[in-house]
Formats: sequence, C-alpha cells, structure tokens
Amino acid sequence: MGKNHKGNYVQMIGNVKPSVENQSEAPIATNKWLVTLAISFGSLMGSIDASIVNVALPQIRGSVGATIQEITWIATGYAIAMVIIMPLTAFLGRRFGQKRIYLYCLGIFVVGSALCGMARTLTYLVFSRFLQGFGAGALVPTQQAILRQTFPPREQAMAMAIFGMAIMLGPAIGPTLGGYIVDNWHWSWIFFINLPIGVLSILMVSLIVKEDPDILAKNAAQASAERKYVDWIGIALLSIGLSTLEYFLEEGARNDWFESTLIAACFGISLVTLIGFVIRELTFPVPAVNLRLFKDPVFTSGTLIGGVMFLTLMANMFLLPVFMQELLGFTAMQSGLALMPRVIVMLIAMPIVGRLYSKIDPRLIIANGIIFISIGAWDMSNLTLQSSSRDIVFANCVQGVGFACLFVPLTTVALSQIPRHRLADAAGLNSLIRQVGGAMGLAIFASLLSNYAVVARSSLSAHVTAVNPLIQIRMLTIKEWMMMLGKDELTAQTIAVGSLQGAVVSQSMVIAFDRLFLLAGIMFMLVFPLLFFLKVSKEALQSDKHVE
Repeated sequence: MGKNHKGNYVQMIGNVKPSVENQSEAPIATNKWLVTLAISFGSLMGSIDASIVNVALPQIRGSVGATIQEITWIATGYAIAMVIIMPLTAFLGRRFGQKRIYLYCLGIFVVGSALCGMARTLTYLVFSRFLQGFGAGALVPTQQAILRQTFPPREQAMAMAIFGMAIMLGPAIGPTLGGYIVDNWHWSWIFFINLPIGVLSILMVSLIVKEDPDILAKNAAQASAERKYVDWIGIALLSIGLSTLEYFLEEGARNDWFESTLIAACFGISLVTLIGFVIRELTFPVPAVNLRLFKDPVFTSGTLIGGVMFLTLMANMFLLPVFMQELLGFTAMQSGLALMPRVIVMLIAMPIVGRLYSKIDPRLIIANGIIFISIGAWDMSNLTLQSSSRDIVFANCVQGVGFACLFVPLTTVALSQIPRHRLADAAGLNSLIRQVGGAMGLAIFASLLSNYAVVARSSLSAHVTAVNPLIQIRMLTIKEWMMMLGKDELTAQTIAVGSLQGAVVSQSMVIAFDRLFLLAGIMFMLVFPLLFFLKVSKEALQSDKHVE
C-alpha cells in the first residue's frame, strides 16, 4: 500500500472527534425496547457464568477428579477466551455483520454451555469453558454497540442503564444462584439453565434486531480494505499478549507471582507482545483494532474510570464473601443474600440516573458516585468480628448507589463522541479495559490480603506476651474454665494458648480486610482529576441525532 493510500485510510478511520454539526438521523426503531430486551439475555448469561461456577468448584473437582490447582483452569480458561475476543469484536463485525456475529457468538456460548454440563473430564470441561468464554466475550461489546446505534443520544443513558443492569446483575446473583443450584441439584445445571434462555434470545435477536444500512455500508467499505491487508500479526500479538496477561493476573497470587518461572515468563511475554501490538496497530495501514480511538480524551478518561470501577467492584465482590464466610461464619447462601441488597439498590437507582443524565452534568453524577463508593468503603473498613449482616448491607447499599451513578454516565459519556460506525471498536476496547481492571482488582487485593494479614499478625503478636497482665488474666480465665469442664491442667493450658493464637489470627485478618476496604475507597478518590476530561455539550446530550 502506498504512502498516500495509507494516509487517506488513516484519515478516514482515525478521526474520532467529529463535529456535532456533522450528524445523521438515528434509524427509525419503533421496537427499540424489544431490541434491548432481546440482546440483554446474552450479556446477562455471560456475566452470570463468569462467577456462578466458583461456588460449584468443590463438587466439580470431585466429579472430574482434578486437584485444586487444576480446577482453577475452569475459571481461567473462560476469562482468557473473553479478553481475546473482546477487542476483535468490531473487526469480526465488519466482516460478517454485528447482528450475525452476535448470533454466532450467542450460539457458541449455548453450545459451550451444553458441553460444559455434559463434561466428565477436566480436559473436556476446560475446553468447553474456553468455548463458552469465547462466545460470551463478544456479547457485551456487541450489545453495547447495537444499543448505542439504535437509541438517539438523548435516550442512550436509559439504554445504558438497562445494559448496566444486565452487566452488574450477573456477578452479583451468580454466586447465590450457583449455591442454590449446587445445594439442590447437580452442578451441571449451572450450565444447562443457559440453554432455554439462549435459544429464546437467538430467536428474538433474529426476528427483532435490524442493522442500519448506513453502518452496513461503511463497515463493508472498511472490511474491503481489511481483506486486502489482513492484520494477522496484530491479531496474533493481541491474542498472545492478552492471554498471557490474563493468566498472569488470574494465577499469579496462587503461585507467589515472580517466584514462579511460568508466571514470570507470562508477564514478560505479555509485556513484549502488547508493546509490539500497540506499535503494530499504530503503524499498520489497516489495523485490526483501532487504538487511535484513545486520542479522544473523553473516551480515554471514561474508559479508565470504568476500569477502576470494575477493579473496585470485583475486589469487593471477592473480599466481602471471604470476610463473611471465614470470619463471621456465614454460609455461602447467607453471604450471597447479604450482597443482594446492593443489586436491588443498583436496579432501582440505574433508571433514575438514566433519567437525570441529560438534565445534570454527567461529571456531577460521576463525582457523587465516587463519593458514595468511598463512603461505603470507609464503612466497610470499620467492620469487626461483632459486625452483623445489617452493617454489611448498609455499606453495600451505599456503594450500590455509587456504582449506579458511575456505570450509566460512564458507559454513555465514554462513547458520546465516537461515530456510529466506530461504536463497535470503542465498545470492545471499553469492555476489555473493564475486564482487565476486574482481573487486576482480584489479583492485587488477593495478594495484599495475605501480606497485610502477615504484617498485622506480627504487630499483634508483639503484644501477646507472658509478661502482659491482660494476657495473663485472659490465659488464667480460659484455663480455669477448661478445668471446670473436666480438663486436666496441661490440656487446659494448651487450649488457652491455642485460643489466644486463634484470636490473634482472626484479629489480624480483620485488620487486613479493613485496610483493603479503605484502600479501595482511596484508590477511587484518585480518579477525580479524570473528570476534567469528561466534557460533553448539553446540546449533544439532548440531541436526536448521532455523531457521524
């Protein structure tokens, strides 16, 4: 391709800040709410399946005869497949059509679900989960792009509210639903329940969703150029880089990070290949992934804040159940029910935020969301062994309001200046950053939890000495109580020492959890400067026309 031809193509596709005056009418879509309903099923199932399997791992491990280390591949394989396909969704959509890709990937997800339910060996199950994740990864960005292309700007906040309800609802109800299924039925039903819902969604999307002719024409023109210069090297670099990065984040904490040769190698490979991928995409005339979209400061800042939001959300969803079950003695079902009010609050708040979006500066809504999440984190940092489910529910509800105030405007503002035919590219990158942010949250906070616990235990142990009068009284009290129950003096002494050691371990874990909850709130406050770049004109928010 000549230099002039390359420059013309880059100029055609690289401009991501078009003027508001250059707009086109939104396609007539009298069935836009049916479109929303039809394509929400797939994303909801995909987000549920990312978390529902975790509670069934002990039963699955027994059925397939896997070790604890091996069984983690069920979750890791799913996550790796998702991050590989997300940024390539637009590339595939241009070649085959967004509606067709959505249907294909939904079909792959349904087939993968059926194979997972029938699996009786670890290899077969991991392969099926990878296939399932490959299908699920394309559903979220494609749904987001279709909604943005269907709704005019003044109604997109409500569309994103419904989209957000599907995305946020999955991880929240997944563990509770999985626990109920495992307790009452066979673990395979956590996959089989996807089949009727998936088939219904395929039928609805086939009949209801219509693609806009203008977008089809523009995608066809770009696909024609891509067929002449297919970016196989970029696709290969992206696949290798993201898969090794996801494995590094998913498995690093379980393998002591850089103490493991495999984890260190994955980090090095991901670093080199992703740097190579960025260079490739910015220099290749027809890139598979349009990284030039990050030249738009609104898209970049909104996407980064969304990544931090999912980092905090996934960290909390990991920390809270562990805290409730390991320290407060909750069952899996009780901890799931304690988390449910946050979901209910979000379901109530998201449509309200969607209504307010075009009337209030989105930056003000996002700022309030950051404050609510930080207040909820501060409440969680004061949890103790005497805390009740009421204390956890209150903090969760506060954060639920915060997440609702963040998700709707962020997903709407971030893509507000992206041309309609580029929405699939932007949605894929936006979803990828959220997915990687969630994986980073789990990896970082899982590692910090053990480190903070060790530091806290060391500090507490320094005060638990035989010369401490309070410790002497505590030891004597426990020893006398044991002897009153019929224990001999030596046994009573051993039980007293063990009791104190257990108390030190429990209190050190509480301190570690409290510090992490507070850290999550502080991290969120640090994104405030990014709000400066989220500038969208009021006319654009209330327009009936899409930016072209």
